[in-house]
This record gives sequence, C-alpha cells and structure tokens, in this order.
Amino acid sequence: MKIYDIAVVGAGAAGLMAAIQASASGKSVILLEKNSDIGRKILITGNGRCNLTNNAPLDVFLRKFGKHGSFFRTAFTAFSNHDLMQFFKTQGLNLKVESNHRVFPVTDRSQSVLDVLKNRIKENRVKIIYNCRVMELKKFDKYFELHNQIPGDGPGHHHQSKDIIHAEAIKASRVILSTGGASYPKTGSTGDGYHITEYLNHTITPLKPGLVPLKVQEEWPRSLKGVVLTDVTMTFKYGTKRKIKKKGDLLFTHFGISGPALLDLSRELVDIIHEEGEVKLSIDLMPHLSLDDLEELLLSEFKEYHKKDIQNYLRFQLPTSFVKPLLNLLDIDPHKKLNQISKKERFKLLENIKTLSLTINGHLPLSKAMITCGGVSKKEIDPQTMESRVLKGLYITGEIIEGCAPSGGYNLQQAFSTGFLAGESASKSLY
Repeated sequence: MKIYDIAVVGAGAAGLMAAIQASASGKSVILLEKNSDIGRKILITGNGRCNLTNNAPLDVFLRKFGKHGSFFRTAFTAFSNHDLMQFFKTQGLNLKVESNHRVFPVTDRSQSVLDVLKNRIKENRVKIIYNCRVMELKKFDKYFELHNQIPGDGPGHHHQSKDIIHAEAIKASRVILSTGGASYPKTGSTGDGYHITEYLNHTITPLKPGLVPLKVQEEWPRSLKGVVLTDVTMTFKYGTKRKIKKKGDLLFTHFGISGPALLDLSRELVDIIHEEGEVKLSIDLMPHLSLDDLEELLLSEFKEYHKKDIQNYLRFQLPTSFVKPLLNLLDIDPHKKLNQISKKERFKLLENIKTLSLTINGHLPLSKAMITCGGVSKKEIDPQTMESRVLKGLYITGEIIEGCAPSGGYNLQQAFSTGFLAGESASKSLY
C-alpha cells in the first residue's frame, strides 16, 4: 500500500495552507476532510466576507495572543500577514483594508478566498479524500497509520458515494493535524484533534469559548433582538471594586447581548462569570456628553419641544426600536408630552441614558463560540517547526493549539501561518 510523504488532517485554513506548502516541493500529500467539501469554516468567517488577516505590525499580533503570543513569533515571521496578502494578490484576488486594519477580499465574499486555496491545492496535485473522519493515529518505525471512521460504517450499511470507500488505514511518513477547535461543530470542528492528541499523550489545557455572546438576567432586553446601540461605553463591574471599560457597538439578541467589542472581551468575562457568578454591566448610551451636559440639553429641549411626545423626542437621540422598551422599563407613558414629564421622570431618564444596568450571568456554549481557547499545550509543540515534542513526525497547527486572540483577522492569520510553517517543516524533514 502507498505510503504518502505527508498526510494533512482537516481542510480548514491551517490544513489547506499546510497542504499547499507541503506539496510545493513535489512531495506526495494527501488531505483528509471529514465533510463532503473543504473550507466550511472559512465560508462563515467575517459574516461570510472572510476577514482573512489584519494589517497590524508583528508586535500587535503577539500582544493580541497575550501570554501565548511569543510562541507564535516564528510562525508569524515565516509567513506574515503581508506574505498572506501577497499570496492572494498573486493568485488574482485583490484585498482591501477596513476599520481597525481588518483585511477583506474586495469581492466581500469568503468563497473568493476559498477558490484561491482550492486552485492551489489542485495545481499542486494534492489528493483529497472527503467524508473521512480520522479517529486515531498509530506510529510505526517509518510511518504513521491514520485510522478513519467512514459515515455509515457498520453492519447493514451500503456505501452510496464513491468517496466513502477508504475504510482501510492510510499510511504517511509525516502527519499534520489541522482539525480545528470545538466551536461551530456544524463546520466539522468537533474537537477530534483533542481526542487524537490526548490519546498520544499530549496535554490539553481547558477548552473555553472565545468570542462568544453573553446571557443577561433581565427579561426586558429580549424584545430588542437585532437592535444595535452604536458607539456606547460599557463598564463591567465585578468583585469588590474591579472594572473593565470598553467602547463600541452593542447588539441585543434573544438571549442577551453580543457585538464586536463585547465578543473581544468575552474570553475575560467568561472566566470572571465562572469565578464570580455574574458581572454587572453599566451602559453609557451617550458617552460624548457628560451627565451635567446631558441634563442641560434635556432641560432646554424639553422646554423648546414641549408639545412633543417623549417617545418621538427620544427617537432623535436613540435607536427607534429601543425607545419604547426603555420607557416601559422606566414606567414612563410614551405618549406623555415633554412639558408633562415630572422632574423625577426626567432624572430617571437621565440616569438610565448614562448608566443603563444589565446583569451578565452566563454565556452561550463552546459550540456557539467563534473560536476555541485552550487546546494542545504549546510547551509540547516546537514553535520553530510546529512539530510535536511528544511524537516526532507529527505537526500541530491552527485552532487546536492553546491560545486565541480577539476578532479582527488575528486567529485566521494564526491558522495560515502555523499551517504554512508545519507544511514547510514537514516537507524539509523528508530530505
């Protein structure tokens, strides 16, 4: 039976880049994908637009990964964000830089990014086997055996697809694991890589959701699903006197709150919720005005527009769909004229515009997170090559490695960079 030079497990960003780089020097590469197509998670990133990297300098990238940052230095240097952008440009896909240095294809379609990767895989003659879920790796003297579970395997099942016939083990001299994390399992990242590596004596640090929406205790925000509060200041209070401040957009959902700024903080907040039980959130809906300035504005405008309904007046200050629920919360009749609003009601309104309170008491599960934090311990991976320190010839890439960054293209760049480095290192090790 044929022994391939390199087997890559998982055809996401890391696996595709690993396969492209591993096969660049003519090595025989087989790519094993558990889905019936490749790159499913790439297609949903950046709301289907694919925020493929960030235009920030290297030190920013390292900082975004916190205590894990220095581990990725070699990978980010071997295949930087500018190398990645050049890679796509030379394949005819132009890119653009948007707010916060996020990089997108000019087409605004993730499919364009995937098409480039697919073409390179085809050009490099990488063999792909679909519907192939690798469940176990065995190391022999000169090769690995990859044992896979085939859909419908077992008595009474007949294979319908020509692709689904590889029940025998696949042999390869080197293996690159790019199975993804345990978030968005529908895309195929169901945590298989953690089971495989744990079985091979690797340490898996606790898996936690990164970039995950949060749940709130209060009932009233549930009617606000889809409403966005733009450019608000959020203050998160916990413990005795501890707080975190963040400015950005806040999105209401049917279970609580989300939005880019909140998702970026969610890793920290998940840990705090687990320790403290809850986090108090205070929202300043008009951070550009001080409390005194807002009070002055309300006084003068209540006088000037005295015959206006309170709800019609507030529609000029706040999102229309947010006004009624806010007035209901404050127990103020939305049809009341401004000149009928009592001093007490005005103060209540003022207070809630500047310090609207919510209680964060949970988060969505790991399966609903954008990314998995935690994974194969970086101490057991050589950062110069991505080769396992526990098992020679095995390379580990992408989201399966512990450590994650906020949104903005950093995590996808990590996948491309570690995939590239592993592909190159595995290929060179065969000389």
